Amino acid sequence: MKEATGELNMTIIVSISIGILAAFFFGFLWPIINNNFHRTSQCKDALCDCSQNVRDSIEGETGKKNMCSCQMRDTTNTNYYGTEVFYCPFKG
Repeated sequence: MKEATGELNMTIIVSISIGILAAFFFGFLWPIINNNFHRTSQCKDALCDCSQNVRDSIEGETGKKNMCSCQMRDTTNTNYYGTEVFYCPFKG
């Protein structure tokens, strides 16, 4: 009987540990990973201005070094670029 109780206690400890690890992963790590993934894929599809003047002005304005000013193409009108400006890393 004591062995069965020990097995049950160990099962409860393992279940609680897995729950704590899952809560940490989905509550803290997953949002960071997901946000980084979306930002990276957004930068791949963006139209960016990576001239030296733009990179210098962004660095002076935000303190971010080697960033490009980017905009997304509007899907409804191919000649119009979105007004939201975001920054992507310079890869050149």
